[in-house]
Amino acid sequence: MNLGFRIKANMERVNPSLVSRAAALPVANIGDVAFRMQAMRGGFRGYGGRRTVAGPALTVRARAGDNLMLHRALDLAEPGDVVVCDGGGELGIALMGDIMARHAVSRGIAAIIVDGAVRDIAELQQLDLGVWARGATPAGPFKEGPGEVGYPTSCGGIVVMPGDLVAADGDGIVVIPRADAGTIVAAAERHAEKEARSIAAIAEGRAERGWVEDTLRSKGCPTCAS
Repeated sequence: MNLGFRIKANMERVNPSLVSRAAALPVANIGDVAFRMQAMRGGFRGYGGRRTVAGPALTVRARAGDNLMLHRALDLAEPGDVVVCDGGGELGIALMGDIMARHAVSRGIAAIIVDGAVRDIAELQQLDLGVWARGATPAGPFKEGPGEVGYPTSCGGIVVMPGDLVAADGDGIVVIPRADAGTIVAAAERHAEKEARSIAAIAEGRAERGWVEDTLRSKGCPTCAS
């Protein structure tokens, strides 16, 4: 294997049933029960027509401004995959646009996440594809490499391993290690049920707010002592 030009096509993906369950949950709920440690940094925007998505990660590491390995990842991805590309956060050159996105749709790819920029925004919005990126620019990419596909990478400040569970919506993106996905998804489902009860209580005027003063008193707030 030549570092900088290496591809690992085979990976063990997160269980499809966990993907389906995660897709039905708010990403914030998943992030909360993952100890608030697995969310990509803020600043990613949803540019594609699909605004909620979950799937196994197919990882890409690209040189800033170069999309050769991202092209190869789209050719290797399986239906339902979420292609996660570390583009170095470069916003001066787009790593993908309309044509690549249409190819991704034709292959059944669920989403592409780019720690960098994209272009052809109006067209991306019309496609049945999730696209999250840090920004947009009309400047096009190079196709020289180097890069990697199917190896551990980092995107949005989070380590992403091939096959990890990725979920994204309007709030942003979370990444759950494949080995922990079952535990985290189950906990997120329970958390979502708890939040639904809280929302109902607010609507019915019976929300309990005593915990706020209790917490302040436990912190030694002098004006909160009874």
